[in-house]
Amino acid sequence: MRVWGVRLCAPKAGSVLPLDGRIGDRIELVKQDMLVAAIYDIHGNLPALESVLDEINSISVDRIVVGGDILPGPFPVETIELLRSVRIPIDFISGNGERETLELLAGKESRLPQSVQDAMTWNGRQLNTQQQEFVGNFPETLRLTLPQVGEVLFCHASPRNDNDIFTKNTPDKNIASLFLDSPQMVVCGHTHMQFDRRVGNVRVINAGSVGMAFGSNDAQWLLIGNDFQFKSTEYDIVLAGERIRSSDYPDSENFVSNYVENHPSESEMIAMYESVATQTLDPNS
Repeated sequence: MRVWGVRLCAPKAGSVLPLDGRIGDRIELVKQDMLVAAIYDIHGNLPALESVLDEINSISVDRIVVGGDILPGPFPVETIELLRSVRIPIDFISGNGERETLELLAGKESRLPQSVQDAMTWNGRQLNTQQQEFVGNFPETLRLTLPQVGEVLFCHASPRNDNDIFTKNTPDKNIASLFLDSPQMVVCGHTHMQFDRRVGNVRVINAGSVGMAFGSNDAQWLLIGNDFQFKSTEYDIVLAGERIRSSDYPDSENFVSNYVENHPSESEMIAMYESVATQTLDPNS
């Protein structure tokens, strides 16, 4: 077993804070050759997650950050329990998927398309009370200080909230305000496409998506060591499709057809996201 050092700058490592505020831990990692895996947007794609965790175990990663949107997806319970069984130290932050699933479960109105609401409601109803509480207590952000690269802020969409949309092409002037109080390195997800860009003095790295990567058949994630390395893990999409179609997930056919066997291209998703980015990045929202 590899040995790591952790110096806490706030609550105990691995803890999650209550929903009020939901500001994540500040953790300083002192092992000099620390490897951290950032896995985002799993969306209940259990076969993809299994393959990624196999690769993570094979390279002796020291810590895992799960960056939100474990759900909704075909295998919400199995995905949560697999992540909870991992023996590597693991931190969780919340995404819009967890938040909106629990809001729908609590009866809150939503403006999401009805098909998305149905999928989220099904996901929420699969979770027992303890699993709902576990997911509901994920903090919104996490700060890790790594000996090799310094302080890194992990968030789901942006440091401001879990739903901001921007891409590698979004002009700096449109998103500079999102990073005013950020450290010089931020890791995010949400848009399911890997990129590494600058916004002013801040380096912003999108880890991509394990379970619903756009423009790729693989499960995408991020490895942090001496620098930030994009990872792309192959998994058996035929077998994955069979497993998902045999599940009780009400949106299984759409999920397999559009996000496992086939994928939207990166160019079409960037065009779509850029068309709505101005709305989602309203500084008054």
